[in-house]
Amino acid sequence: MSTLAVPHAGTGELWGPEEFTARLRAVPAERYHDRHPFNVRMHQGALTPAELRRWIVNRFHYQRHIPVKDALILAKFDDSALRRSWLRRIQDHDGVADGEGGIERWLRLGEAAGISRSRLTSGEEVLPGVRLAVDGYVNFCRLRPVLEAVAASLTELAAPTIMRTRIDAFERHYPWIEADGLAYFRTRIGQGRRDSKEALALVLARSRTRQEQEAAVAALRFKCEVLWSLLDAVAAVDTPVVPVAPVDNAADRGRSGAAPDPAPQGAA
Repeated sequence: MSTLAVPHAGTGELWGPEEFTARLRAVPAERYHDRHPFNVRMHQGALTPAELRRWIVNRFHYQRHIPVKDALILAKFDDSALRRSWLRRIQDHDGVADGEGGIERWLRLGEAAGISRSRLTSGEEVLPGVRLAVDGYVNFCRLRPVLEAVAASLTELAAPTIMRTRIDAFERHYPWIEADGLAYFRTRIGQGRRDSKEALALVLARSRTRQEQEAAVAALRFKCEVLWSLLDAVAAVDTPVVPVAPVDNAADRGRSGAAPDPAPQGAA
C-alpha cells in the first residue's frame, strides 16, 4: 500500500470550488477499487464460491471498523452540530438497537452466502494484508487532522455506482446467494449519496489554503490505496508462488576455486 503523499508548502493559488471538487472527484474516478481486477472479476461473475466467501470474510474486517474510524473523526469536531451529524454514520453501521445497522446486514450477507456469524466475527480468517490496510486507515483517522480524515471518506462519491453494479452482478451471476443478503448494498446507495454530499461540503468549506486542499486530495488518494491494497491481499491467495531454485553451494565453491568445507571431526 502506498504511503500518504505529503503536499508541498501550498504556495499556489487557492483552487476555486469547481476545480477543487473536480480534483477530488478525479481520484476515485481513476483509482477506486471497482477497477481492481478482483472486483472486475466479481462483477463479471467469474469468482468461485470460495473466492466470494473469502472476500465477504475479509471485507467484514473493514466493515466492522467503519464505526471505529467514524468515532475517531467525531471526537475531532469542535462543533455540536457536526458531532450530531457524524454520529448518524456510526448509527448507520452499528444500528441504534440490536439487529440493526450495516454490520448486521453484512452478517446477513455472510449467512446468505453460507458463512456463519461466528466464522465472520471470529476474525480468524482475516488475511495479514487486510489487517494492515484496515489498521492503516483507522490510524490515519486517529492521527491526521480532521479535514484529512473527512476527505478520506470521500470514496463514498463512487459508492452508489458500485453498489448498483454489485447488486446487478450478484443477482445475475451468484443466484445461490439469497436475495435478502443484498440488503447492505441496497441501503448503501442512499447512505453513500447523502454522506458524500455532506462530507464534500465540509471539505470544501474547511480547506482554506492551497496546502489544505492538496492534503485533502492526498488523503482521498490514500483511502483509495487502502481499499485497493485490501483487494490485493484477498486476490493474492490464489496467486501461484514461483519456486526459487536452491543455491548449489558446492558448485559455487568450485567456480570460485575455494576449497570445500572440512568435514566435522568424527565424520565418516
